[in-house]
Amino acid sequence: MKVHFIGAGPGAADLITVRGRDLIGQCPVCLYAGSIVSPDLLQYCPADARIVDTAPMSLDEIEAEYLSAAAAGQDVARLHSGDLSVWSAVAEQVRRLEKHGIAYTMTPGVPAFAAAASVLGRELTIPAIAQSLVLTRVSGRASPMPNDETLAKFGATGATLAIHLAIHALKQVVEELTPLYGADCPVAIVVKASWPDERILRGTLADIEAKVAAEPIERTAIIFVGPSLSAEDFRESSLYDPAYQRRFRGRDHF
Repeated sequence: MKVHFIGAGPGAADLITVRGRDLIGQCPVCLYAGSIVSPDLLQYCPADARIVDTAPMSLDEIEAEYLSAAAAGQDVARLHSGDLSVWSAVAEQVRRLEKHGIAYTMTPGVPAFAAAASVLGRELTIPAIAQSLVLTRVSGRASPMPNDETLAKFGATGATLAIHLAIHALKQVVEELTPLYGADCPVAIVVKASWPDERILRGTLADIEAKVAAEPIERTAIIFVGPSLSAEDFRESSLYDPAYQRRFRGRDHF
């Protein structure tokens, strides 16, 4: 018996890996975070699968489901939104599985920031403008931020910021980042990327609060901040430059 943790992607049922889809189809038990995982993904479950929405459950109750499945010798597909490597709450579940000697696997998924960037039609790393992407958030009730991980410190690098779980703190984001990026720095907010009701708000640090006030956003949004979001007049990378020699080109001279 194994518990298969599966990154279920940002929402759209076809933005899941083939491996993840196949594992869902093989497991007689499926646990999914119904508050943020699209129910469309449940179409991949076996017809007679036991399907449990973990949104209202405590960690103890989720652990009990794992123990029950283990006692019955049934594999579990455990679906989490996006990718498992960030803000998935997988670590504490894995710790409890290891305590019980229950085996598990982890299958990556399409992260929300990648889906949101695709919706924007943007590459987030632009030559000579921004070559780093910072995935971060602000403190919330579920989990405080470490003292050294602040928007101000990340913003001081000039990198593109992808700020998760922070739409409720937009005023804080604007106040902390405006001195670093400038009021005219572009901002893009992607709401529910890949869902049928996805939407985009574009603006700057100077006007994004007013735009959100006019079109309120409650949750499931990523705030992007950085000059790469509107860069047009930038140098091309050397990767495809005809004078750039690299081992895969097989060219001796130009």
